[in-house]
Amino acid sequence: MTRLIRASKGGLAVNRSSGRALSALAGLLVLGWMWCPLSGQAVEPQPGGPPRTSFDLQSQVKSTAAKVNPAVVNIASTVIVRDQTLADESLPFGLLPDLPPRRQYGQGSGVIVSSDGLIITNHHVVADAVEVDVLLADRRQYKGKVVATDPKTDVAVVKIPALGLPTAAWGDSSLLAVGDFVLAIGNPLGLNQTVTFGIVSAVGRADVGVADYEDFIQTDAPINPGNSGGALVNIRGELVGINTAIASTTGGSVGVGFAIPSNMARAAMESLLKTGRVVRGFLGASTQDVSPPLMKLFKLPDAKGAIITDLQQKGSAERAGLRRGDVVVKFDGKDVVDSGRLRNQVAAAPIGSKHRLEVIRDGRPVPLELTVQEAPRERPRRLSPMARAMAAEHPLAGLAVDDMTPALARQLGLGTTTGVVVENVEEGSLAEAAGMMVGDLILEVNRQSVPNMAVYQRLVEPLKSKELTVLLIARQGTHLYVPIQGE
Repeated sequence: MTRLIRASKGGLAVNRSSGRALSALAGLLVLGWMWCPLSGQAVEPQPGGPPRTSFDLQSQVKSTAAKVNPAVVNIASTVIVRDQTLADESLPFGLLPDLPPRRQYGQGSGVIVSSDGLIITNHHVVADAVEVDVLLADRRQYKGKVVATDPKTDVAVVKIPALGLPTAAWGDSSLLAVGDFVLAIGNPLGLNQTVTFGIVSAVGRADVGVADYEDFIQTDAPINPGNSGGALVNIRGELVGINTAIASTTGGSVGVGFAIPSNMARAAMESLLKTGRVVRGFLGASTQDVSPPLMKLFKLPDAKGAIITDLQQKGSAERAGLRRGDVVVKFDGKDVVDSGRLRNQVAAAPIGSKHRLEVIRDGRPVPLELTVQEAPRERPRRLSPMARAMAAEHPLAGLAVDDMTPALARQLGLGTTTGVVVENVEEGSLAEAAGMMVGDLILEVNRQSVPNMAVYQRLVEPLKSKELTVLLIARQGTHLYVPIQGE
């Protein structure tokens, strides 16, 4: 069975089917011919010595590796876990018995993209980490701070307190083509600054099952556990991808690796740094891929496009005039291969921008104009790494809370639906030290009533860690005042 494995040491795996990519470069070498990426000409081997193009390519690969290697780092993360299998399912709201926590360690890679210490990596490398240790190529070590993450693209940004660092230059991933030479640089199996070489096996891979938004570069450059978050660079040393996952029958590389395109990763990083989240365009419609039977049903020339199956009221799609059963085949003149491609095209579009759609409706082409709306914001149900990073500055950063609902009130045995309920208490946070627990209902902040999440957020936003914060909570039929104050 083939497994799809996130390429971080100790990473998660899900079952997926996939074929094995073959290295075209190896076949060309056997034939004694090589395409010269520098001159653009195919030449025969020179008598009495190695082929001139082979020597040129080797020099370029060595130069690229030497240039990029210093910008790739090792990231070690520590996560606090409890044994969920011992939980008593009869306890309300997922409460656990008093189980001792244990530390779980993971390892991945990252790429320095600014000389003042900004590092891009994968979300799954640092997700839920309470400690992040960053080891540079020159053996210097720093404590990293998770600035922000985006699980939908599996991108995260880490900051270390250093200046004058070597960086990797961004490349344009849209220029990549199948057969382009690439190098993968990272820390597979803890082996720092490992460089592997291969080609681009495919572009635009979606439905891989790693992230919500997928447009992966596939490569046969060997990638193994620990490579997650590392660099995929072109022959000129430009960062064209962030290595993320492998398809494997063995747990190791079999020549099928996946990287987030640099254009997608860079856009996600810049949005995270600017707003703390990724701002995306939103179609406001459910879509489905075109299969051969549906191609005949919808009178399409080929099995490409995205079928509109449902519309959200007043969403971008409805306002553009799209209908259920329409098939979107072009977006600004570019082919819409499938639903994933349309979703990515809309997500990457600026909010408020207008785009030309070509739609097949009842077998006839219909031109429409789509004005892109912003995707609805999702309230995080778990503490984000950004909140953990702010723990030293905010007394309640260690709490993840949500609105109370009637069903939840009945489950917790409470007679009220006002207030906000604690869903998670961060290990080592000020809130945990003060005795806050999962299932606590927060009724007041500093003697001011908290009827819902909106009021809670307004009251806690200005709080400072060294100021005394007092919460009134309801817990198991009693009311308590809980003081929280930093050092």
